[in-house]
Amino acid sequence: MSLNNLQARAAESWAAFVRTDRPRILVGAATCGRAAGAMQVLAAFREHLEKRGLSNQVLVAEVGCNGLCYAEPLVEITGSDGRRVLYQQVDEKLAVKLLESHVIDGEPVAKKALAVVEGETVRGVPPLSRLPMLRGQVRIILRNCGVIDPTNLDHYIALGGYSGLARALSQGPLGVIEEIRAAGLRGRGGAGFPTAQKWTLARNAPGDQKYVICNADEGDPGAFMNRSVLESDPHSVLEGLTIAAFAVGAGVGYVYVRAEYPLAVQRVELAIRQMRENGLLGSDILGSGFSFDIRIKQGAGAFVCGEETALIASIEGRRGMPRPRPPFPANCGLFGRPTNINNVETLAAAAAIMARGAAWYAQHGTEKSRGTKTFSLAGRIQRTGLIEVPLGTPLRRIIEDIGGGVAGGRKFKAVQTGGPSGGCIPARLLDTPVDYEHLAEVGSIMGSGGLVVMDEDSCMVDVARYFLTFTESESCGKCVPCRMGTQHLLRILTDICEGRGTRAQLEQLHRIGLTMRKASLCGLGQTAPNPVLTTLKYFEDEYLAHIEAGHCAAGVCRALIEFCIDPEKCNGCTACALACPVAAIEGSRRTAHRIAQDLCIQCGSCRTACKFDAVSFRPRTRQPVSV
Repeated sequence: MSLNNLQARAAESWAAFVRTDRPRILVGAATCGRAAGAMQVLAAFREHLEKRGLSNQVLVAEVGCNGLCYAEPLVEITGSDGRRVLYQQVDEKLAVKLLESHVIDGEPVAKKALAVVEGETVRGVPPLSRLPMLRGQVRIILRNCGVIDPTNLDHYIALGGYSGLARALSQGPLGVIEEIRAAGLRGRGGAGFPTAQKWTLARNAPGDQKYVICNADEGDPGAFMNRSVLESDPHSVLEGLTIAAFAVGAGVGYVYVRAEYPLAVQRVELAIRQMRENGLLGSDILGSGFSFDIRIKQGAGAFVCGEETALIASIEGRRGMPRPRPPFPANCGLFGRPTNINNVETLAAAAAIMARGAAWYAQHGTEKSRGTKTFSLAGRIQRTGLIEVPLGTPLRRIIEDIGGGVAGGRKFKAVQTGGPSGGCIPARLLDTPVDYEHLAEVGSIMGSGGLVVMDEDSCMVDVARYFLTFTESESCGKCVPCRMGTQHLLRILTDICEGRGTRAQLEQLHRIGLTMRKASLCGLGQTAPNPVLTTLKYFEDEYLAHIEAGHCAAGVCRALIEFCIDPEKCNGCTACALACPVAAIEGSRRTAHRIAQDLCIQCGSCRTACKFDAVSFRPRTRQPVSV
């Protein structure tokens, strides 16, 4: 089938989907929405419509994640009045109310409305474009997320999908590479290598059989950008992968996705079938003479398989471990053949660039870092979720304006960019532009795009230990600098957190970290010391407090603190005693309580349970360590 025929069919399908002369209910049902109860909400809508005999008169559909994860489950309703309203935190009970009030009677429920998507305003409810989390965003990768039914190929085509592939096929491989070069696209997997240069290397490598791989092995704690795109707009990634294959001369492609992403796997499998059925994959794609096919490889969840050579080993059926380079994958990759690897975001951007042109894309970002970047906002931040902003956007704007600042009115302390191997950036550097060069200057990395916000209750020594626990566990162990370096760093950090640290160990942390950066075989070991080195640089006072005073100001390191009850504030409500798992709290009702320190395990349950701020912590009595 020609693209023109596909577009004609898609236009009809999309027109039927967005028509406003009938009610419509769209439920955000990506993983984040489902975790919050979206499928139960969807079932409630369908069950109640069936009871009312309206199942054939109201359209109910799933869409992907629009990034406003803090407000899930999200439901967009077009009522009988034609107004489109986005509702937040919808449960089954509210679903029935929305159905009766907005869908049937045409009266939006303003109290639970998050934004007006289209139509007349609703009292006190802002337009969707004015939501703080959406202002300042430029959506290229996320352009269809939360807008289309991700299982419907027609929806993707109706909004410009596969026009980029058609244009690529008409321009020829060299024209495609030049377009990507003019756009200034750099790899979004972390390293930021110029995409056009990478494609050129693979194209120029000798060999009749070549491969392209989509790296969807998103293993960073707190990162969910790739998962969300695959779940919400899988065709954008597959179109980009097909364009990359055409550019480098590959006949087979792989999507390497972790098995922990079952919905993403399901959506990609369906999208591949749809491509084959409609002449967008297989032999003679769109009558161009170009043939290409895509396969899925599910990874077992090893963090190191995000590294290219380890990923290749995994696809080949071997243990995922990196190998020395050269040779690089562009010359000797999968099954010994030239191979090009890009991540999910890079490929989705390539599809958009080929559809709309290099100049359009290059208008965003900075001179050296063109375009946009997706980030997942996590940690102690008011509005968690997924965003996309032009590269060069200051951290302050992302955290304070888009993310709403630190949750609970607490004071901002640091943000870690780039996942577990990223650096911790302090408050005084919040005006740092987010691009490859500026993040490197402050000791961090772009990584895949995780942003973890920490407040004053975070202990930066413990934060470094937390991330080292992850990277030490995920090290494949092949090279000594990473295998032993992560173990030594973790042991020293544990000593400091548990009151056994010495000042001499700070120099050891620094020396080991720098050695790992220079000598480790792959990016895991080279970047694993970043949390340690940046917290040492920007929060050395916390390390010294732990070592010299035996004090954790945040009260996180339990070995250095003891909980106590202020008798002036305690009214004897017994809430703390009921919460204590080891019966360490003494005192009768309506009298001040006390904590038996020989029994207390410093779990903090008493402090959490107290509603009168009577429970606090203080440094545990001990002799300062000799330094």
